[in-house]
Amino acid sequence: MKLLQFIHANQVKLGIKAEDGIIDIQAASQALGLTAPQSIDAVIGGGTEARTQLEAVIKAALETPSPAYIYNESTISFAPVVSSPQKIICVGLNYRKHAEETKAEIPTSPILFNKFANALAGHGGTVELPLTSAEVDYEAELAIIIGKPAKNVEEEAALDYVFGYSCANDLSARNLQRRTSQWMLGKSCDGFAPIGPFIVTADEINDPDSLAISCSVNGVQKQHSNTADMIFSCRSIVSYISKHMTLVPGDIILTGTPEGVVIGYPKEQRVFLKSGDVVAVQIERLGELIVTMA
Repeated sequence: MKLLQFIHANQVKLGIKAEDGIIDIQAASQALGLTAPQSIDAVIGGGTEARTQLEAVIKAALETPSPAYIYNESTISFAPVVSSPQKIICVGLNYRKHAEETKAEIPTSPILFNKFANALAGHGGTVELPLTSAEVDYEAELAIIIGKPAKNVEEEAALDYVFGYSCANDLSARNLQRRTSQWMLGKSCDGFAPIGPFIVTADEINDPDSLAISCSVNGVQKQHSNTADMIFSCRSIVSYISKHMTLVPGDIILTGTPEGVVIGYPKEQRVFLKSGDVVAVQIERLGELIVTMA
């Protein structure tokens, strides 16, 4: 199942991507007289019951399709796939070749930092470059969305706590990131966590540690790798974090970026993002996340 959030009449609404288009769950459930969760939080927190209700609405909507609740994808305005996560936790230097390109030591434990909800941005939107930085960099990342409370989880069971996966871009203001030993300032500017276009539910991704991942700027490929190059696997990241803080439904984990970022180039070859640049993150089976810098 591919879930999304979109904006309609100044309201964030829940949608499902289907072959015929995007199903507006609120409009479809009302038209068809069916009960269904009305928000992504309700889906994530609603467990099996919410999933069963959604499947019933999707089936009925596709059997009796109507332009009143099925939209062409090109006509909708995407919102971030999660609106108000309690936590956005990021893993630094988690791809071996990325650590090598930045001449950093290979981590022996996950390097964790955070972003906040102000950094969230949706697919197809714009991200304003901060006035305090001329060194904004792209970072294609696999995002994990937590589906149920996870505390002291062992690795072998860790993926059972994952609701789904999405594309993300860990935008980074490098001058702000290196200003102190703490990275947060350079990571949490407004719009610096685009995520989407969809959450692909975990049942559709057999192995999140074997997905092609890439990033392009204005159509020119900058990053190309595979999540198999991650130093710490998805299951080990979820387990590790859960032993230090309780993960709750809707929490987002960004799992690190591959080699090819601007900061990995020699200084004379670095071309940071500028206004008008179109940045696209592609992850196998998850889709393509596009934002325009402004």
